[in-house]
Amino acid sequence: MPELQYLNERLLHFIWQFQYYNSASLVTDAGEPVKVIKPGQYNTHQGPDFLEAVIQINQITLVGNVEIHVQASDWLAHQHENDPHFKNVILHVVWQNNKAIPDASGNSMHTLSLCNRVSKLLLEHYQQLLQTPQKIPCSLHLPALSYLEWMAWKERLAVEKLMGNTEKIIQKLHATKGHWEAVFWQVLAYNFGLTQNALLFQEMAALTPVNILAKHKNNIQQLEALLLGQANLLNRNDFEDKYVQMLQKEYLFLQKKYSLKPANALPKFLRMRPANFPTVRLAQLAMLIHQSFHLFDAIKKATTIQQVSALFNVTANDYWHYHYNLTDEPTAYLPKKLGRQMINTLIINTVSPMLFAYGHYHNDDNYKNKVIQWLTLLPAEKNLITSNWLQYQIPNKNAFDSQAFIHLSRQYCSEKKCLSCMVGHKILKQTSQ
Repeated sequence: MPELQYLNERLLHFIWQFQYYNSASLVTDAGEPVKVIKPGQYNTHQGPDFLEAVIQINQITLVGNVEIHVQASDWLAHQHENDPHFKNVILHVVWQNNKAIPDASGNSMHTLSLCNRVSKLLLEHYQQLLQTPQKIPCSLHLPALSYLEWMAWKERLAVEKLMGNTEKIIQKLHATKGHWEAVFWQVLAYNFGLTQNALLFQEMAALTPVNILAKHKNNIQQLEALLLGQANLLNRNDFEDKYVQMLQKEYLFLQKKYSLKPANALPKFLRMRPANFPTVRLAQLAMLIHQSFHLFDAIKKATTIQQVSALFNVTANDYWHYHYNLTDEPTAYLPKKLGRQMINTLIINTVSPMLFAYGHYHNDDNYKNKVIQWLTLLPAEKNLITSNWLQYQIPNKNAFDSQAFIHLSRQYCSEKKCLSCMVGHKILKQTSQ
């Protein structure tokens, strides 16, 4: 039997919600016959754990709330006796009944102990899920779900991830007073920075208003100067390259003109492919601004994934054909074109959440459905997370699937939220009897 430390209220909520205990000859601790007609609605807000339960005790049907604790004395530890939200508790469900608790009328509260009614195998599997050092806690039981069950669970996960991003985007929208293009600019810049420089690029974008970029969109050198300068890449005194000196001069002029404050974060180059250097990515981002016109509006009007991809078909200006950064000697000729993989990354992490959020905000499912369709047409992402799942022969056919696995790993597996996961639920259900 697992130690008491692995028995928490969330596990008991799970057991009660799905009735995963032996209900044969069910009686309260006082010996009163019990029949659970409705366990109640799980409550994640203030008040009892389950609301509007229907419980029959001694042939009398009671309608009210159910409160759950590991030990009965937790009722007092949580100070429920003085809380009016708990006056209509009709049943106190506990693991161990270590103390008699009076109800609102001063009578002994109806109490049901579960410690001898729950499968030892369920408890052991739950303990294993919590203790395992594996990145996927349920790896020993995979695939666990059927093909159709995985399809349903992945769909829910991918949409859940989109909704999580929607909340963040709408917060940014409020901060920009409803300026969708400004929000798009910030999200776009963040994803252009990739993992290493995402926060720097995000800060740079927040400190470089989109209306200033619009004023200089016809001059690629001024755009490069603004982005590189705001990202702390033009703040040296030893540049020898004439082009870089020109960019530095342009930036100092524009910085003073608009009273711009550069980002506090510093650019990172270490252990990075030259094609992903922040200098190259900012040069490509500058060209994207230079070539596009109301980019987010154009994306909203797009009807195919090919049209969206075409919007990101840019190549950094001529200087960058021979350079990766601002200090090295010229390199062999190689146009710094935004590659297919990077374009797909931008569609997955910028276009999709922005368009989904726009559809949600305006209550227009056409945009949301378009996002889901586009994600199913893009290839699955390849990273450490998706590689972990691939070894268990669980289908990862497209970006919609890979987004689901990323969300599953970060929000469920890493947090050990197995009780809220369809996979964990299936594993524990199989051991509940």
